[in-house]
Amino acid sequence: MSDRDSQLLTAADIRERFLAYFQRQDHVRRPSASLVPADDPTLLFTNAGMVPFKKVFLGMEDPPDGRRRATTAQKCVRAGGKHNDLEQVGHTARHHTFFEMLGNFSFGDYFKRDAIRFAWEFVTGPRGAGNLGIDPRHVRVSVFRDDDEARALWREIAGLPDSRIYGLDEQDNFWQMADTGPCGPCSELYVDLAHLAGDWAFARGAAGEWTELDRSEFSVDAFVEGAEAGRFLEIWNLVFMQFDRQPDGTLVPLPRPSVDTGAGLERIAAVLQGVTSNYHTDLFQPLLAAVEDAVGLPYRGRTDAHPGAMTVRGRATTVDPASFRVLADHARAVAFLLADGVFPSNEGRGYVLRRILRRAVRHAWLLGRTEPTLVRVVEAVVEAMGDVYPELRARSAHLLKTTRVEEEAFLATIEGGLARFEQLAPESGTRLGTEVRGTISGDDAFRLYDTFGFPIDLTELMARERGYTVDIAGFNAALEEQRTRSKEERKSRRLSVQADAPGEAAEWDLAPGATADEVAFVGYDRVEIETQVTALRKLGGGRVALLLRETPFYAESGGQVSDHGEVVGAGWRVAVDDVRKIEGRPAAVGTLTGSFAFGRVTARVPGMPRRDTERNHTATHLLHAALRQVLGEAVHQAGSLVAPDRLRFDFTHHGPVDAAKLDEIQRIVNDRIWAAIAVTTREMPYPDARAAGAMALFGEKYGDVVRVVSVPGFSMELCGGTHVRNTAEIGLFQIVHETGVASGVRRIEAVTGPGAYALLHGRAQALARAADLLKAPLDGVEKRVQALLDERRALEKRVDEVLRGGGDQMQQWLSDARPVDGSGARFVGRIVAAADLKELQTLGDALRERLGSGIGVLAATFADGKTTMLAVATDDLVKRGVSAGALIKELAAMAGGRGGGKPHMAQAGIPDAARLDEALANAPAMVEALLSPGRVAK
Repeated sequence: MSDRDSQLLTAADIRERFLAYFQRQDHVRRPSASLVPADDPTLLFTNAGMVPFKKVFLGMEDPPDGRRRATTAQKCVRAGGKHNDLEQVGHTARHHTFFEMLGNFSFGDYFKRDAIRFAWEFVTGPRGAGNLGIDPRHVRVSVFRDDDEARALWREIAGLPDSRIYGLDEQDNFWQMADTGPCGPCSELYVDLAHLAGDWAFARGAAGEWTELDRSEFSVDAFVEGAEAGRFLEIWNLVFMQFDRQPDGTLVPLPRPSVDTGAGLERIAAVLQGVTSNYHTDLFQPLLAAVEDAVGLPYRGRTDAHPGAMTVRGRATTVDPASFRVLADHARAVAFLLADGVFPSNEGRGYVLRRILRRAVRHAWLLGRTEPTLVRVVEAVVEAMGDVYPELRARSAHLLKTTRVEEEAFLATIEGGLARFEQLAPESGTRLGTEVRGTISGDDAFRLYDTFGFPIDLTELMARERGYTVDIAGFNAALEEQRTRSKEERKSRRLSVQADAPGEAAEWDLAPGATADEVAFVGYDRVEIETQVTALRKLGGGRVALLLRETPFYAESGGQVSDHGEVVGAGWRVAVDDVRKIEGRPAAVGTLTGSFAFGRVTARVPGMPRRDTERNHTATHLLHAALRQVLGEAVHQAGSLVAPDRLRFDFTHHGPVDAAKLDEIQRIVNDRIWAAIAVTTREMPYPDARAAGAMALFGEKYGDVVRVVSVPGFSMELCGGTHVRNTAEIGLFQIVHETGVASGVRRIEAVTGPGAYALLHGRAQALARAADLLKAPLDGVEKRVQALLDERRALEKRVDEVLRGGGDQMQQWLSDARPVDGSGARFVGRIVAAADLKELQTLGDALRERLGSGIGVLAATFADGKTTMLAVATDDLVKRGVSAGALIKELAAMAGGRGGGKPHMAQAGIPDAARLDEALANAPAMVEALLSPGRVAK
């Protein structure tokens, strides 16, 4: 029995095999770091394997013990901050709050060659040698589109053909830690799940061997779509940190490139255990069983069966398998966060933990539970994972007690909230269809949240069941009002900010007579002003942060990047490369030259980059409106990037946008640009803005008074960014491409103004170069390319006919071949039909390949009337000194022509086709002479 037919590996086996393999490759095995990052206030939780080594990668620290190779199985949580998977958990097969990231790291030691070799050997090597044993036929890889080195290494080391190596763009295969600093291309390993059969068991033939299923090739676009659809599953990511990105975007090679590998244990387990969902691996099976035992209901998520019916609190409902998965997943996050010292609270990490807890309780409540349930699943986590992570067992009493107390407290508030809910949304009489009985006000929804801990999504769910709606805008307004009051109460009289060194606090040096008043942002109207520096903070290394009385510098917010520029004083200058909001004040950060002194200064943002940013920002609003117009009102913004050189817009949509719709969207945006519509901005109370139809971003925090940016008659959004005064200033809008970034989320990247001109100009130049190569006019390139494709298809068909027999033509030639010496060499001479020289050469190659040992001479008169004779010689005869070039010279001279070429193939033009028969008749004797002892081709 083969390795791949042996018993399926458990997750514990996979984890141990990974760590042991890299130990054998001279990596030091290090324990998982805490989920609370050490000395890194920028992260809520450890969310990747490289986080504990961040300062090593940045060159701020040496590797522990001086060892430049390490391997870990790192605990990770993504449930808050930039990386937040919380809302997707339970509804997809791959999203988790807690997961394990397997990693191997090179801190300036090995680089691409060894990283790729290690990955390929471990993933596809035989299980008997301690590897995973994934069939190489099922593995495909991606590389950064410009990383020819990685592509070549995959070909060399893994033997992968180019058709299974996909070059992807920056957003997919180029990693960077931040806007500046270490970065580099990525290379990812994908498993083709087409080898999993209908019930997702491994497909095997009658003899027990793996069967070869459809292995059709994929274009890059088709591969990306296949990955989004779930056919190709990424299990391994190699990050090659080889550059240092400068503030101006320049990539400077690092003196000692490094490697960061991330491999998801849950995904690898799903592949090796032959299941479609991570939740159906042995990592989650004991936890799902614990949920089943706790709620007294079966989990139906392993089959296509419909959700089961049940009665909850006197009402018939259905059992959603997603609730089981949420409880299983959240139990892991709760257990590990509590074990690592995070405690439930209403701020920071503690608030994220409490939200995870309450989301789990809500799903238990949806399954009919009114008593602690999650605690029983947490207990199963301790039992299942306590051997690998002993901190779970060491703090098990704390884990179980805290979980139970939190559940009891929230269940008590929910029950209290239910009584209030009954008053707000009484269930009486018969409801007709989708009849709306009323609306729960934002203030009442907020009181349910604030007093009883009632999540707003739970309020919405129950209201919908009874035919009520909830004033979400009013709820958000009340919530923001409370947050504002809390901020004011906590506001310190002393202006301070987190220092660069973790745990330290640094004070601002205030200008004489200056106060910590709010900084006035004047950048909507001006990019160069005379103002005063009110405070300075030294950051070290010649860098400083400045507070200005008025500032033209925009601080990154709402997707728009920070401005760059300069602040110039008497005898000094700060080159501003960042703008940070500190207690709501935009501080200009940069490098100081000269001797600083307080006083009047000039603050300047370069005009062109700002105007380009404004073009791109207004264009995102136009794009958003156009998307909703073409694709429907279900489209909502899911993220954006507005920079001087480009814009990126993420939006909710169920699948790829076809070319025709993209063209329509682009046309609509450009129509609004060319209509020269004045862009208006005004400030108004948040409820009034929402009532007027202004769009707000889900999850975004807004103040009592908001800024509304409008393109009258087309777009109205809440936005604090900078915009053009008239849509005509945008000039031109051009979509670069559209792709998927997550399940249900699409992305459009585009350029405007000068960027759009540069893109189209570059394409025009490329078209002109293509026309020159094709010897065709610009408007004839398409026709010429089509003709070449047709010609190629015809030629391929002709060659295929010859190679397959095509009336036994090639076989007949070989059957009629004449022996020319005692060594087995043969001679074939024929006048054939060929459309042109290329087809004749292709026939010659085919004959040379099939001949074995010998010489062939083919002649043809082409469609243009020219006659050509071609000679080919097999490799064994070439090694003996025989030359097709020598033979063709003698034959051509006999027919009145001239020719020559290489030893294995040569050709000659024949002016008189009538003399071909004579030449071919004499060819065998010439070949015998060439093969005679002592004769060497010159």
